[in-house]
Amino acid sequence: MVVSRHYRWLLLLQLLFLLTGCGYHLTSSSAQRLAAGQQIWVPFIVNESISPTAQTVLRRVLYEECHALRGLLPSESEGSASLIMKGRLLSYSNSAVSYSAIDRVQSFRLLLSVELELYRKGETAPLWKGVLNASKDYPAGMDLALQRNAEESALDAASRIIAQKFISAAEHSY
Repeated sequence: MVVSRHYRWLLLLQLLFLLTGCGYHLTSSSAQRLAAGQQIWVPFIVNESISPTAQTVLRRVLYEECHALRGLLPSESEGSASLIMKGRLLSYSNSAVSYSAIDRVQSFRLLLSVELELYRKGETAPLWKGVLNASKDYPAGMDLALQRNAEESALDAASRIIAQKFISAAEHSY
């Protein structure tokens, strides 16, 4: 009985050392964090796609998500901003992804590809640069107005995915 109790304590002690000494630690420095209260400037996003409105939606969503997730404030101009973002909308596409039994399109997939760069004020080297992709499915419909609304909602959702990926990637780059 005493021997089994010692084995239990030894096993518990080994487990404790294993859990506390796993070696995991944060890889990004505090300088990499996007701190609340910083001002961000997102100028016009260059549009290399076929969508006439996608860059406007993407710019609005980047401001909204940066504020909602990290407390960043939109700047009035590039000169007063502590963070400057540059971007290019590389592609915007729709494709049918599912069909009904009578071979009619049931849903589409909207795909966005965006190249973004983030700079600190006064620096020439980017804090982060990369290409982000997102997709969102939306239903097809017989009513063209409803289908267009669904496409606009999918664009908003895909833009939010890109903004969230951007924030995560910018803070975790090393």
